[in-house]
Amino acid sequence: MITMTKRKSMPTGKAVAIRGIGILSALVTVGILFLAMGYNPLQIYGTMLQGSVGSGYNLRETIIRAIPLVITSLGISLAFRMKFWNIGAEGQIIMGAFAASFFALFTPDLPKAVLLPLMALAGMLAGGLWAFVTAVLKVRFGVNETIITLMMNYVALQWITWLQYGPWRDPKALNFPKIANFGDSAILPKVLGIHVGWVIALLLTAFLFYFLRHTAFGYEISVVGESLNTARYAGISVPRVILVTVFCSGAICGLTGMIQASAVSQTLMRDIAGGVGFTSIITAYLASLSAPVILVVSFFFAMLVQGGDYIQTAFNISASVAKILQAVILFFVLGSEFFVHYRVTRVRTSAKEAIR
Repeated sequence: MITMTKRKSMPTGKAVAIRGIGILSALVTVGILFLAMGYNPLQIYGTMLQGSVGSGYNLRETIIRAIPLVITSLGISLAFRMKFWNIGAEGQIIMGAFAASFFALFTPDLPKAVLLPLMALAGMLAGGLWAFVTAVLKVRFGVNETIITLMMNYVALQWITWLQYGPWRDPKALNFPKIANFGDSAILPKVLGIHVGWVIALLLTAFLFYFLRHTAFGYEISVVGESLNTARYAGISVPRVILVTVFCSGAICGLTGMIQASAVSQTLMRDIAGGVGFTSIITAYLASLSAPVILVVSFFFAMLVQGGDYIQTAFNISASVAKILQAVILFFVLGSEFFVHYRVTRVRTSAKEAIR
């Protein structure tokens, strides 16, 4: 018989080795696929590396892709730490972008120093409230947060779609369903050739790392995640911790929406989130909810996406093949996480015991 038991701990070196084997196995598997298609796998992998960090331009594009992953992963990691499964980051990003866009479009004459902070606050408030609704339902009625947060993603998406095709449609867009571009006052500035979102991501990473390790409320979040009964016994108000933490989780995701709308799209559109909310669930999980590790994992995942897009033009490879590459690597990495957290052992039993 084969049994699985959860590991209490694993040496860091062994965990890194298992993950490395997972990545290597993925590259070998995809390499076989490329060989079957008539391509040299080593050449393709080298081109992916070149396409993600091989030049100043490619590196900047990779960092731009990593910024929303980092910030959103940090946001949902807050909720995940207390076992509140916030699957609604996509909707929270959208609603954050919506609120920020409202001020960008309808108060364009405000000075940049006033408008940008106002957009950021509006985006965080909208994202936080969008998540807060689910937290209230969870605390008050015990509703399953996974289902509610997932459904609210599509509510947010349809809301933006209605605005784009309806009341916010730009009359100057020649009947094309598009919302007007932001004015210069609503565009985030650049630092070292990249929009200031990368600075925000680094500062937020450092802040959450300190907050979760060295503050009383950060400790309360961990206790609630470990055991509700222990938290209650320690005198912690579980509903308060859940409500505040989930609001903050959504607010951080809403900040991502503001950054994407202001610095990347420079307008509001229905695909403003671009799947970042769902991808961030994976990056947060792979990083074991650790803020510094989230930074590293998000960057490498952005390299994978950017490199996958690059080989499409370099080798005239179908977009579906590039996505297969990303999916297989992700599948193997997730599979390696299983062996990091669980021990698989083979137990010999007699035929008689097996029948029982």
